[in-house]
Amino acid sequence: MTASFTRISANDAKNLIEQGKSQIIDIRDVMSFQSGHMTAATHIDNQSIEPFMDQSDKKSPLIVCCYHGNSSQNAAHYFSEQGFEDVYSLDGGYEEWKVTFPADCEA
Repeated sequence: MTASFTRISANDAKNLIEQGKSQIIDIRDVMSFQSGHMTAATHIDNQSIEPFMDQSDKKSPLIVCCYHGNSSQNAAHYFSEQGFEDVYSLDGGYEEWKVTFPADCEA
């Protein structure tokens, strides 16, 4: 089976999140995450990636967020290779999300 992910727009991501059971991870640096992130997002870095993978439901949709939607594509591919079955890379990243859905952001 080939590892794969899907690029997803902010609007489609919002719809997926509203359906419930989605996991949202933010791979930006900790300072950027603390300055603002998608509501319910989990910050993932080299120290937290293993515990996250061990504790996550790999069958639930996983949305990967970065700054602009570029780095999240590599991360989404990686999570897909690790057995996550329904992986998405957020097009436009957090920068697009905060403009499109400012009420769905927190600091």
